[in-house]
Amino acid sequence: MKRKVFSWMLGAAVSMATAATASAGTLEDVKAKGFVQCGVSQGLAGFSIADSNNNWTGLDVDFCRAVAAAIFNDPTKVKFTPLSAKERFTALQSGEVDILSRNSTWTMSRDTSLGLKFAGVMYYDGQGFMVKKSMGIDSALKLDGATVCTNTGTTTELNLADYFKANNMKYQVVAIEDSNQVRQAYDEGRCDIFTTDQSGLYAERLALKNPDDHVVLPEIISKEPLGPVVRQGDDAWFNVVKWTYFALLTAEEDGITKANVDEMLKSTNPEIQRVLGVKNADGTAAGFGTGIGLDEDWVVHIVKAVGNYGEVFERNVGMSTPLKIARGKNALWKDGGLQYAPPIR
Repeated sequence: MKRKVFSWMLGAAVSMATAATASAGTLEDVKAKGFVQCGVSQGLAGFSIADSNNNWTGLDVDFCRAVAAAIFNDPTKVKFTPLSAKERFTALQSGEVDILSRNSTWTMSRDTSLGLKFAGVMYYDGQGFMVKKSMGIDSALKLDGATVCTNTGTTTELNLADYFKANNMKYQVVAIEDSNQVRQAYDEGRCDIFTTDQSGLYAERLALKNPDDHVVLPEIISKEPLGPVVRQGDDAWFNVVKWTYFALLTAEEDGITKANVDEMLKSTNPEIQRVLGVKNADGTAAGFGTGIGLDEDWVVHIVKAVGNYGEVFERNVGMSTPLKIARGKNALWKDGGLQYAPPIR
């Protein structure tokens, strides 16, 4: 009984702390300090990684820059905090970061019991396995008895246990908090298999000593909708982050790009005028920025800074990059994918 009472008190304390942090008004706080504090990974090619000069690039990084552009009309007004899988949600709950844009999976427990809110799915993914080619394994169903490297504090561990149990296979796990150390452990032969989101495997493979000696198996064993996260209790901030994501998708759907956005401001298409906040003949704006505490041309700022969703995807993880990831499920709905935005109207 004492355990139940303690658990309830702990949960209530976390919820109260989260609500208190959120009630301060994150958007107002961000505007006052002059930048967005963004939590990212400790280094994952294509998603969030820093070079030797601490210049960050990646899909998740560009999303944070898009938020900064929407608020300040300046994508450089963002600071990045690298976080491990174990510490990422605590950093968001405590207010250390304003937004978590760190290949995090949207799950029910995270959405309901951690005081968090997922603003969308920037990348639809699924968990996979990477092995050495020399093992001669072509299917995850042949992994019985394997030693598997993965991150602690992730859904990956749970999915791994479910998959092996469902297929009546045994395994040993080597779970490490730091993602770079997980990769190193696999590269040094401390485990037979490396498992994480499949996109992550393609990225980690590039960092191995001999990338061509390794292969990603075809099986996808889970659903991993990855997207930006904010704290519950602050709808104004949630709206800014959520609609920044939708704006990226809408811009791609409407054919608005970084190169043509200025030309698109002359469009007579009512939807494009709404999206870009073009002024009406009477001088009033057709956009919806004011409703979320932004300028009417907030989408123009976003697209000029990072482009539309398709441009962000292609620049960081697409077929022209070393990762060579096809759009697949991440194509727009009209192209057979899952990416879909409610209308801006």
